Amino acid sequence: MKKSLIAALLMVLSGSALAFHCPADMKKIDDAMAKNPQLTAEQMAEVKKLRADGEALHKAGKHQESVDTLGKAMKILKI
Repeated sequence: MKKSLIAALLMVLSGSALAFHCPADMKKIDDAMAKNPQLTAEQMAEVKKLRADGEALHKAGKHQESVDTLGKAMKILKI
């Protein structure tokens, strides 16, 4: 019983941690984009799409998917 309760608590806390991670990643992307990075038009479009998708996933409560999506954008931006 105790182990189940601890596992449930850890799942809730990890979800909360990811929820705060998403806005931080979005800010990093926004800051990098404001510096006019040297990207191709295709890369720029992909970063903008991933950024928007990441925010939508965050708002939908899908935080792990949001973090993964925003991570792809950050990889393109090398941040």
